[in-house]
Amino acid sequence: MRDTIEGFLNYLVIEKGFSKNTQEAYRNDLCQLETFIREDASKRGIIPEWENFSRQEMLSYMLSLKDKKYASTTLARKVAAAKSFFRFLVDEQKLRQNPTENITSLKVGRSLPRPISPAQAKQLLDEPARQNTPEAKRDKAMLELLYASGMRVSELVALNLGDVDIAGGFVRCFGKGQKERMIPIYPRAAQCVHEWMAEARPKLVQNRASEKALFLNVRGERLTRQGLWQILKGYAKSAKIDVEVTPHTLRHSFATHMLNGGADLRIVQELLGHANISTTQVYTHVTSEHVRNTYEKSHPRAK
Repeated sequence: MRDTIEGFLNYLVIEKGFSKNTQEAYRNDLCQLETFIREDASKRGIIPEWENFSRQEMLSYMLSLKDKKYASTTLARKVAAAKSFFRFLVDEQKLRQNPTENITSLKVGRSLPRPISPAQAKQLLDEPARQNTPEAKRDKAMLELLYASGMRVSELVALNLGDVDIAGGFVRCFGKGQKERMIPIYPRAAQCVHEWMAEARPKLVQNRASEKALFLNVRGERLTRQGLWQILKGYAKSAKIDVEVTPHTLRHSFATHMLNGGADLRIVQELLGHANISTTQVYTHVTSEHVRNTYEKSHPRAK
């Protein structure tokens, strides 16, 4: 059970861009849930497994948390952690049913995404070019493609060879619920992907001629989310970027920089693959400082 928790925590950092502190809070919350399940299973004489945890047990767990007199924000976080965890297990097809489905919890304030600046993005994307190895060409293509498209890291590592139209300047990806979307990419990103595919990928694919994955690890296999995260951490460190950078940071930055450049919110929603416009609207708060600066520079009475 603990390995499953650790897999989810890695997903939070890599896919969702959660900070180390938030990851630790989720670890404590989910380990508390695991302890509850083990104790409850012992009383009932059953095997303590995630599959044996039902909606009724989840309600019992919530009552046990209330009995401990937690603050409402702490209680909300613990329930939210459990709900996110079980959604992940269902999405990953490790569970057939979500025991937290239709269970409401207290609303907690949503933290604003933390993008990097365009200058920092340029620093990061230029870093792989300092080397001339197949891995560096791969990394350059991956970072350019992430920043060009705003894709989730899971969508990027799931790409196959036929999903990028170099000549047309598009990438096809499948988001949540296997919903397909076509995203335009700028010429430099397309060129970097072309160079990777034509010059460097054949050197890593080795004897795996049937491998269809676009991005490979050194063994010629599909690169994982964890692998991409480790690669990105290395480049962020060598580029001396003084803020935490995760694969999700580039998605945040893509959305913020697009809106700052004048993109329509509905277009950004479509590019990101958000089902609801409210999910995309969080980025409008991030751009408020940009709006204020533009206003002060442009309005004759603001000078």
